[in-house]
Amino acid sequence: MAKKALLVIDMLNDFIHQEGSLYIGKKATEIILPIQKRIENFRRVNDPIFYINDSHLDTDREFDLFPSHCIKGTWGAEVIAELKPEKADIIIHKRRYSGFFQTDLDLALREKSIRQLVLVGVCTNICILYTAASARMLDYQVIVWEDAVASFDQEAHNFALQQMKKILGVLIK
Repeated sequence: MAKKALLVIDMLNDFIHQEGSLYIGKKATEIILPIQKRIENFRRVNDPIFYINDSHLDTDREFDLFPSHCIKGTWGAEVIAELKPEKADIIIHKRRYSGFFQTDLDLALREKSIRQLVLVGVCTNICILYTAASARMLDYQVIVWEDAVASFDQEAHNFALQQMKKILGVLIK
């Protein structure tokens, strides 16, 4: 069996809390407990956990498409209290949708001989989808837990799950 890692993607205050600048809605809070369970399972067997976090400059071009969110150093860019990383966890900051784009995620995974990635978090049709696509292009096996991903757009969420399954060969559980 391939060595695996859990990627907790964008479980940040700006997305998950009502006060957040790009609040996803009720669906985001519904995935907290399933993600907590996955984190506990990974900790129990000592498999690595990576937190992949939006960390934008206040001038990022992404804000041409979306409201300003997850500005580096702000409350909105912090991991929600219910899922706080521990000392052994690895934090990867990103400025684009994919956790791999111009980050050291691939290097960090290869240093640990990881071949299988389990993705949880938000948004299914944006950062989950593009991280999964990048991972598959790099020949990682990818699993997405359907009860642990969410989006502000249910139709786009469903489409992204189908694209990951049918086009990228992601295992949807």
